[in-house]
Amino acid sequence: MCLLLFSYRRHPRYRLLAAANRDEFYERPTAPAAFWPEQPDVLAGRDLRSGGTWMGITRTGRFAALTNYRDPALHLSDAPSRGGLVSGFLTGDCPARRYMETVAAGADRYNGFNLLAADAEGLYYFGNRGNGTARLSPGIYGLSNHLLDTPWPKVAEAKEALFAQFTGEEPFDPESVFAVLADRSRPPDHRLPDTGMGIEWERILSSRFITSETYGTRSSTVLSVEKNGTIRLLERTFTNGRKGQTRSFSFPI
Repeated sequence: MCLLLFSYRRHPRYRLLAAANRDEFYERPTAPAAFWPEQPDVLAGRDLRSGGTWMGITRTGRFAALTNYRDPALHLSDAPSRGGLVSGFLTGDCPARRYMETVAAGADRYNGFNLLAADAEGLYYFGNRGNGTARLSPGIYGLSNHLLDTPWPKVAEAKEALFAQFTGEEPFDPESVFAVLADRSRPPDHRLPDTGMGIEWERILSSRFITSETYGTRSSTVLSVEKNGTIRLLERTFTNGRKGQTRSFSFPI
C-alpha cells in the first residue's frame, strides 16, 4: 500500500478513520477484501503470491496496515515479504506494543517498510528506516513511501482535503473520501521527492491515484471504527485504472 491517511481519536464519533490506496504491479495476483476462510475473524485483502496483506481488521478490533519505504539503492532481493508483518498481527493475539517490539528486533531482514498496529490499548507505528516504535497520540496522520507524516505533496494535500471528514466538522461521507483518493493530478517537478527512481517514475508515483502501463492503484479502502464498536470497511477495486466492484462490510466488535 502506498498511501494511507488516518485519524486516530480526533473525530467525536469514531475511534479510527482510515483512507488508503494500495498500489501494485497489475500482474501481481490479489484477492479482494473478505473474511479469510482459515481465519474467519480477519477481514483483509490478500497477496496471492506471498500470502500476506497490506491492511486489515479483525472482529475483535485489531487493525494493521503497511506501506513500503521507497529506496531502490537498499533493495534486498532475498528479503521476506513485508505483507506477512500485517497478517502476522491480525492472525495472532500478541498485544500491539509487544508485537512491534518483536518486529523491530528482526526488521533489518526486510526491505523498507512502515507498519501500523492497533488494539484496545493503543495505536503504534514502526518504520525500519526510522527511529524506533512510537505510540501515536490522537491526531491526523499520513503515510506514503517514506516516514510517517513526511510532507510529500500527495500526503500533505490529501490530509488537508480530508481534515473536515476526519475531525467531525462535517458528516463522515465515504464517497467524499473515495473522491480524495481518486485524484490523479501530479505536482510540478520541483515539488517531487528524489527517491532514486528517476524523474519519470517520480512523476508517475506522485499522484494519489497512480496509473501507468504496468503499475498503479489496485484498490482504495475506507475504514471506520466507531466508539460504540461498529466497524465498517469499504473496498473499491480497479483494473488498469478502471473502477471495478465496491465491497462493503459492517459488523460490531
